[in-house]
Amino acid sequence: MSVDRFDPLTAYGTDPGDGAERWQDAYTAAAESGRVRDVDFTTLSGAEVEPVYGPRPEERVDGFSRIGWPGQYPFTRGLHASGYRGKPWTIRQFAGFGNARQTNERYKMILAGGGDGLSVAFDMPTLMGRDSDDPRSLGEVGHCGVAIDTAADMDVLFEGIPLEDVTTSMTISGPAVPVFCMYLVAAERQGADIRKLNGTLQTDIFKEYIAQKEWLFAPEPHLRLIGDLMEYCASDIQAYKPLSVSGYHIREAGSTAAQELAFTLADGFGYVELGLARGLDIEQFAPGLSFFFDAHVDFFEEIAKFRAARRIWARWLRDVYGAKTARAQSLRFHTQTAGVSLTAQQPDNNIVRTAIEAMAAVLGGTNSLHTNALDEVLALPSDKAAQIALRTQQVIMEETGVTNVADPLGGSWYIEALTDKIESEAERIFDRIKDMARLAVPNGEHPIGEMTSGILRGIEDGWFTGEIADAAFAYQQALEKKDKFMVGVNTLTGEGGEDELDILRISHEVEREQNALLTKRRAGRDKAAVDAALSRMVEVARGEGNLIEPMMAAVRAEASLGEICDALREEWGVYIEPARF
Repeated sequence: MSVDRFDPLTAYGTDPGDGAERWQDAYTAAAESGRVRDVDFTTLSGAEVEPVYGPRPEERVDGFSRIGWPGQYPFTRGLHASGYRGKPWTIRQFAGFGNARQTNERYKMILAGGGDGLSVAFDMPTLMGRDSDDPRSLGEVGHCGVAIDTAADMDVLFEGIPLEDVTTSMTISGPAVPVFCMYLVAAERQGADIRKLNGTLQTDIFKEYIAQKEWLFAPEPHLRLIGDLMEYCASDIQAYKPLSVSGYHIREAGSTAAQELAFTLADGFGYVELGLARGLDIEQFAPGLSFFFDAHVDFFEEIAKFRAARRIWARWLRDVYGAKTARAQSLRFHTQTAGVSLTAQQPDNNIVRTAIEAMAAVLGGTNSLHTNALDEVLALPSDKAAQIALRTQQVIMEETGVTNVADPLGGSWYIEALTDKIESEAERIFDRIKDMARLAVPNGEHPIGEMTSGILRGIEDGWFTGEIADAAFAYQQALEKKDKFMVGVNTLTGEGGEDELDILRISHEVEREQNALLTKRRAGRDKAAVDAALSRMVEVARGEGNLIEPMMAAVRAEASLGEICDALREEWGVYIEPARF
């Protein structure tokens, strides 16, 4: 599928066929089975609206098959025939600060306020697989998320929150697998049937080398752990999504919308190849891959990006990797509004930016959404700011009418042209990654797959980071030249008369208390059992067995996150990014 031949107008066929009839049949079936909500789907003035709009039966629209109908390949207009009439997006607010007890209180506030999913933010030591009392953790415990050292912390984090009933997303990549094991053990201790757990683990290690820089090992051991996790979930926890492939951090690092989309989907293709290399059935494991995108402030470009993402993924999964079912071809994604768009200057403007970005995510068909708080540019969200962020989603959901119609902007000349343009730009980037794969493996015998080889070569050569750096520099120049504007930063910078923000501050007592608690827990456990479990885990790591069960055994014995990760660091070594100029 070379760039010279790729054309969105013809890539999906040229005849819409009986799409409208098939959509109607699917919508009727959903309504008859109770999968369409029994609520008022009219405008504020009381006018009836249809569940979807498209060309009339007698109209012929060239290239319409690339747009299609909701719930039908290539899913440009959404995964379900009923759109948000069936199920609105999940309100999943990202939260975590201080210790597990403090964060548990925030989660209960979110759930009581109408949130219907949790998303865990971890502090920097946890993200790097270090214990809170590690010397390198000094001053960072609880500051950018919650501190989790042992399964006992996870017990407290979800105390009074039945994990079997609440979907939980965890944003962590390097030590994702041991943290996941702590989550499973906490669910066991609640008496939950872990086979019924539902949620998402980020796990995506490619984006760490590309953008965020939070890894533990070289890529190969991380891919080993990810493959083990995919196998385990496919076998034992089929509703759980073991991989959330993240474009958010790529965009936050400075990429363009097309780069965010292409780099993220390429990473996703790499994980598809990993699953296939493990002998997994694509129809079973592909639905366990989800995505995490940024919603930036360029309203229409973001909507187009989300629509392009679904149809690129569907086409590649079907035509390149052989997925035959709609479930396996469907791209599901969470969205977070753009942290990088928040400004310390005139911070109340951030409420407006976040609302615009959230609306773009919704019009693009997001499956779940987090809205940033106005003060996150300065600190972790205060209770008031977190409440405003939550209410932003609820006003959009309950008052604007956006849930009435599936893909209401579908067919707009501008939206469709932007969608085509972003898709074509993504295809050019995929071709570049394939070129790097050919350099890496000239004989074409890729150990995992072509896209994986290209991604690994791009990481090694610094190609991804260079592309992002160039894009970030170009945008900064545009701001400085005032070709682009940020209100309160390079235009309209006059005094706003705003009150000083009351921001959330994490006391140093949090670190002292967490370290004292960790010391107490270490003293009260069976050290011999911990050592035996860690030794067994390392023994499996030296072979080809699946590491999930031995890691869970170490967690049950109250081995700490740092101890588990250090045991694997000693076995696999650490990764230091080569210096590049």
